[in-house]
This record gives sequence, C-alpha cells and structure tokens, in this order.
Amino acid sequence: MKLRVLWVGKTQEEWVRRGIDEYAGRVKRYAPLEIGEARDEKGAAAEAMRARECERLDKLVPRTSRLILLDERGDQLTSPEFAAYISRCRDTAVPELAFAIGGAYGFADEFRRRADRVIALSRMTFTHQMVRVVLLEQIYRAFTIIGNEPYHH
Repeated sequence: MKLRVLWVGKTQEEWVRRGIDEYAGRVKRYAPLEIGEARDEKGAAAEAMRARECERLDKLVPRTSRLILLDERGDQLTSPEFAAYISRCRDTAVPELAFAIGGAYGFADEFRRRADRVIALSRMTFTHQMVRVVLLEQIYRAFTIIGNEPYHH
C-alpha cells in the first residue's frame, strides 16, 4: 500500500522541514511515501481560497486513493485506533491512502464530500506547518504499533 501526504503551501520553517525529512524517512521503511504540496491561495475571500486550494489538492489525489482529510472537526482516534485503521486498509488491499492537510481556511465542501474519512489529530489547534510533522510521526507510530515494535511505549 502506498501513502501520499498532501498539504497546502510551502513548508516555511527549517525545523519543520527537518522533522518532515526525519519522519518521512522512517515511514518509507514500511511503505512507499509521496509528499505533495498544493500552492496556497492569497488575497481572496475565504470560500474562494478554500475552493481553489482544494481544486489543486484534488489534482494530486489519484482516483484509486482512499482520501483522508485532517480536520479539527474529524474523528478523534487514539494512536492504536489509527494503526488499526491503516492495518485494515493494508490488509484489504487498498492501493493508496492519501492524507490531505488543508490551508488556513480548511476544505471546500465538495472536496470534503469526496473524502473517505475525516480525522482530527487533536481538539487543540496546531499550525498547518506543525501538523505536517505530527501526521508523519503518527503514521510512523502506526506502523511500529502494527509491527509490535517498542517505539509506541
């Protein structure tokens, strides 16, 4: 099963880039991983920005992918529950999981309707930059849980 992690906007902070590189490298030990960036929209009303950013994200998601959106209003999973979800997808021959992190104003309704699942990393709010690292770390953690490795504890 292939993994794809997509987000809106360039990664600004060097420490975030280092975190992305670290956890992307770890994830790649378990599954092929592709990271993609969609250009962010500036200077428009929030609804227009969401629509344009989601159009760009949509072009990066193959139709065969199972799309998972990261959104503060999504389902909250424990790390073991997240690992179980990834394991079920792998074991049922899902060809690809595509995780999408939206821009500052979230996702357009049309793109949201396309999603197979919407999850929240926390009820707390994180910067969109930090979410990139946290998501990759949780994906890595999920694979170590699946493999019964000691990282989780």
